[in-house]
Amino acid sequence: MSRTSLPPDLKLFRGSGDAGTYVWSPFVTKVEARLRFDGLRYTSGHGSPRSAPRGKIPYMEWHETTSAGDDAVSAMGDSALIIRALVANGLLRDLNAALPTGALRAQDLAVRALLEDRVYFYGTREKWCDNYDEMVENMLAAVPWPVRAVVGWMAQRATVRTLHGQGTGRLSDDEVLMFKEEVWEGVEALLAEAKKKRTTGGDDAPFWVLGEEEPSEADATLFGFIIGGLVSTAAPVTQAIVSKLPHVIEYAERIHDTYFPDYEKWK
Repeated sequence: MSRTSLPPDLKLFRGSGDAGTYVWSPFVTKVEARLRFDGLRYTSGHGSPRSAPRGKIPYMEWHETTSAGDDAVSAMGDSALIIRALVANGLLRDLNAALPTGALRAQDLAVRALLEDRVYFYGTREKWCDNYDEMVENMLAAVPWPVRAVVGWMAQRATVRTLHGQGTGRLSDDEVLMFKEEVWEGVEALLAEAKKKRTTGGDDAPFWVLGEEEPSEADATLFGFIIGGLVSTAAPVTQAIVSKLPHVIEYAERIHDTYFPDYEKWK
């Protein structure tokens, strides 16, 4: 894609969820946080995996003019690729390029991998295996019941197969709980240390997971996973774990108050 291929008339498709509310997907909130960190304007829509470029939510659409002068709609899926494209086209800052050392960039990558390659699968198991009915009622609410039952069953079967191949599906409930608690307690420790390092901003200003004065890519991802854990009623165990961690909640509240004041806060 050329550097001028992404004009600022961006529309982010978030799946389910009303305007002014967070959705369950951590990847949707990750992209929204990234856009808001840089004040990049966008509109939102529902969309569906069937219409998504990569068959999953979120995805983004924008209008551009073809060489023939016609208006065309282009789309891109995958949260990481959306952010990379916006950075490459100068619409977002390259946050990690501003990190002062390669070690910090590696730490940023490690935090994102921990969440996206481990926590994501624990949450998927909790939603689709342990709380299937609640998950289907939310994710497929717009689908008529007979179709919803079939689509839900097919989605669950595919998810179970994926989890088994990935490894999370082979764990016992107690083992999954142990790993969940280990991860979130580690995040709590990181944020407690990061808060101590903050030297700028007011008393209510956000602090960032790497302890720097500005956010990195890991902050958008972490905020997305915290919010997903707090708002998803199909993940009650994760919600209970996250809601009891004081620095995790304070971190999310400060980002919410600064960048998402128009959004309804989790309960």
